Amino acid sequence: MDIRALAMGLAFAFIWASAFSSGRIIVGAAPPLTALCLRFLVSGLIGVGIALALGQSWRLTRPQWQGTLVFGLSQNALYLGLNYVAMQTLEASMAAIVASSMPLLVALFGWIALGQRLRPLGALGLAVGFAGVAVIMGSRISGGVDPLGLGLTLAGVLALTVATLAVRTASSGGNLLMIVGLQMLVGAAALALAAVLTGERWEIDWTWPLIFAFSYTVVFPSLVATWIWFLLVRRVGAVRAATFHFLSPFFGVGIAAFLLGERLGPADIAGVAIVMAGILAVQLSKQGPAAAPAKGRDGS
Repeated sequence: MDIRALAMGLAFAFIWASAFSSGRIIVGAAPPLTALCLRFLVSGLIGVGIALALGQSWRLTRPQWQGTLVFGLSQNALYLGLNYVAMQTLEASMAAIVASSMPLLVALFGWIALGQRLRPLGALGLAVGFAGVAVIMGSRISGGVDPLGLGLTLAGVLALTVATLAVRTASSGGNLLMIVGLQMLVGAAALALAAVLTGERWEIDWTWPLIFAFSYTVVFPSLVATWIWFLLVRRVGAVRAATFHFLSPFFGVGIAAFLLGERLGPADIAGVAIVMAGILAVQLSKQGPAAAPAKGRDGS
């Protein structure tokens, strides 16, 4: 993995992890599904507007439209929708930790559905990284955690896995910023329907932290991070890009502790160290020849 891809992955991981803390602030003062719908509506309109100004077209290829729809529904509506609801009772750092298990699922589905293979060191790195996540989760669960909130985040990470694999088709070709904006609007439409069907009440406690958190989330996690993610997947592939989600505990726990005062114990620090060791092993495994896909299957 080259230096540019590494920098992109680190930037994406930091912005992505920060969204858990900003999201926790938002759901503490506004209805989760409605707030998330408004976030994607504003972000999507901005993204599409900038894309049109740059001369990009919404006349996408069939695979791009399919990937955009799946990505918008899986990541924006399902994954983030479930996480926003969960974070009403679940700490932001815990949501970030659960999300970091996604690369294991991406590797598993990539092997089963796409015929992709990981080198032994890479597979070991993923296992070590998941062990680090387990250490942190074990400490948090023993200290008391909302089971419904945890279950929602686990369901959400499965949806994120689908989104990660779907972005391979959506990110191919041109019109990248247009695709980013359109998948935001797909998520906004689905979340608006969900908010209506669940009878979510429109009750907002307008405060400066809410306004700042919402504005930050609209620009950075929604637009900037998604744009970086599409570029990263195009550059290194879904499985390699997904390893950067292992940084979610490191950044997510740290940011939540700094901004929200969430506790950071010895098990958290030990777990993060184990996760970092897993990331190192995965990255070292990519320095050699990449593992070839199974014959007759698309493993790019």
